[in-house]
Amino acid sequence: MKVRFWGTRGSIPKPGPKTLKYGGNTSCVEVRSSSGTLVVIDCGSGSHDLGQSLMAQANGPIQGTILISHTHWDHIQGFPFFAPLFVSGNEWNIYAPRGLNSSLEDTLSGQMQYTYFPITLDVMGADIHYHELVEGEFSIGDIRVRTHYLNHPALTLGYRLEVDGSSVVYVCDNEPYCADTCFESGNLSAQEQAMLEFLRNADLVIHDAQYTAKELKEKTGWGHSSGEYAASICKAAGVKQLALTHHDPTREDEAVDRIVNELQSHFQTNLTIFGAAEGTEIELEHQSSGSKSTPAGTIPTEKKKETALLNHSLLLFLKDQDSFKMIEHIATEEEIFHTHTSDAKSFLSHLQDADTTVLLLEDDEDQGEFTQILKEMTGSESIHLPASPLIVLSNKPEPSLDLSGLKVDWLQRPVSSEYLRARIHACILRTTCKWIRAHLPTNEEARMEALCSLNILDTPEEPRFDKITEEAARIFDVPIAVVSLVDSDRQWFKSICGMDARETSRDASFCAHAIHDDEVFVVPDTLMDPRFAENILVTSGPRIRFYAGAPLQVGNGLKIGTLCLIDTKPREMKQKDLELLGKLAKRVEEQVLLNK
Repeated sequence: MKVRFWGTRGSIPKPGPKTLKYGGNTSCVEVRSSSGTLVVIDCGSGSHDLGQSLMAQANGPIQGTILISHTHWDHIQGFPFFAPLFVSGNEWNIYAPRGLNSSLEDTLSGQMQYTYFPITLDVMGADIHYHELVEGEFSIGDIRVRTHYLNHPALTLGYRLEVDGSSVVYVCDNEPYCADTCFESGNLSAQEQAMLEFLRNADLVIHDAQYTAKELKEKTGWGHSSGEYAASICKAAGVKQLALTHHDPTREDEAVDRIVNELQSHFQTNLTIFGAAEGTEIELEHQSSGSKSTPAGTIPTEKKKETALLNHSLLLFLKDQDSFKMIEHIATEEEIFHTHTSDAKSFLSHLQDADTTVLLLEDDEDQGEFTQILKEMTGSESIHLPASPLIVLSNKPEPSLDLSGLKVDWLQRPVSSEYLRARIHACILRTTCKWIRAHLPTNEEARMEALCSLNILDTPEEPRFDKITEEAARIFDVPIAVVSLVDSDRQWFKSICGMDARETSRDASFCAHAIHDDEVFVVPDTLMDPRFAENILVTSGPRIRFYAGAPLQVGNGLKIGTLCLIDTKPREMKQKDLELLGKLAKRVEEQVLLNK
C-alpha cells in the first residue's frame, strides 16, 4: 500500500516561503493498493494538484474513490477543482458521514452555487456516485474500510484502511475526550478506549495535531488535537508510524520541526513520529500484525430518507434552563420529537413507556438524582435496560461508576451547540443505520433497462409464477418463497408464498446482494452475518434468519432479481439443494421472458 500527502494544512490554505517544507494546502491524502485501487481521503485544496497528476498519468478512464471525513470547508474546498471529475468516462464514488437533513450531493453542490462559483455540479462529466456512511465497515475493491465517529463540532468520521497486509488510519479532525487522559495508567473512559482500539497496531496513523498541549487547553471545543495527545494514544495502541497533520495555519516550518523533534525525543519507543509534508510518499510493506476489525454496517445514500431516520426522539433529564434551551433549539431545527423532565422518578417512568432514540441526561451532582437514575438503569431488575444511547452533560470527566450495558457518550462542559448537535446526530445514526446495503452493480443502467423492458413491474399476480414459489416452499420446507425483482429503489415481489407483502426498500433487500453473484447467494444465519444482523427485516417482521437467492438472468447475463427462499430459523444448503434452486430459477426466467 502506498500513501502520498497532497495537503497537510488545517483550517485554511497557507502557501508561502515559510511553509515550503510541510506545504500550505489543506487536507488531501492519496492511498493506492498494490492492485491499483485508488482512494483519496479528504478533498481540501491539495486535491487540485493530485487531480492534475492523475490526469497527466492517465492512459484511459480513471476510477477512484473519495472518502470525506466531514464537510467543513477546508476538507472539501478542492472538490470543484478536482480535474478527474470533469472528464466523461471517469467513474468516482464519494463517501462522507451521513447527515440528518441534507444529502452529501446537496452539501457539495452548495459551495458551487452561482453566488460562489461560476459552474454547477451538473457540469461535471464523470459518472459520480454519492454514498453516506455511519460507523461500520465496507469494501472499496480490495481495500477494507472501517469508520469511527470522531470528537468534532461537526459529524466527522475517521477511516481505517486495510489491504496488502497493512493498515493506515486517518483521524482528522478530532479532539481528546478528556484533556488529562493518561494512556499509561490504562484507566481510560469508554470513549477514549474505543478510539485506542480503532488505532490498534496500525502501520501508519495520520492524526490531527493542529495544536500544542498548551494551546489545546485554550482551544477546548474547537475539535482538534495536540501532537502530544496523538503520540500518547498511538504509543498505547502499538502504532508503528505517526504522521502529524492538519498543521495550524500560523505554524511555520521551523515551528513544526520543533514540535516533531520534541515528540521524537520524549517518545523514545518503537513509534516513529514525523510531520506530514506535501509530496511525501510512504510505502507500507506486507508486515502488519494488526487485529482485523469486525464489520458493523454502512448505509450508502438514497435521495429519500428512510423511515427509520424520521422517527427519532429525545428523552431529556435536565434542570439547567440554558442547557434545555440549547437542546430544545437543536431538536426544533432538526425536527426531533423530545420529552423533557427534571424529576428522576418521572424520567424513569418515561423510560419504560417511550420508544426513545436517544437519552440525554444532565449530571445533577448536588441533588444526586442523576446518580440515582444511572444506578436504577444499571442495577434494577425492574428497569428494562434501554438500547438507546445515552448522552451525559457533566462538569466532570467520566466517573468510575459502573456503566456496563449502557452506550454512553460523556460530554464534559463547556459544550457548544455544534458539538452537542453532532453527538445527537451520531447517536441517532448509530441506532438506525446498522446493516450493509449492497452496492449498485457496475452494469446498473443496462440492468434497469432490461428489467423495465420486460413490462413486468407492478403487474397483477399470475398463477404461472405462484406455482413456482409454492413448489419451492414445499420442496425446501421453508415458510416463505419469493420471486423478487430489484427495482431502482425497491424490491418488488412478482410472486410471494407465505407472506402478505408486495415490496420492501432496496436498502434492506437481501436480493440486492444476490444479484451480484452468478451462483446462489446463501446466508445460513443472518444473526452471525454483520451485513444483515441488524437489518430491519431481521430485527422485525418477517425476522429473517436464513436466506438463499438464485439470481434471475436475462439477455447478456443481466440480473434483474431472484427466486429466493426465506426461513425464520438458521439452516444450511447442500450442493444438490443449490443446484435444484438454480433449476427452479431457470423456470422463472423462462416465464419472465414471455412478457417481452
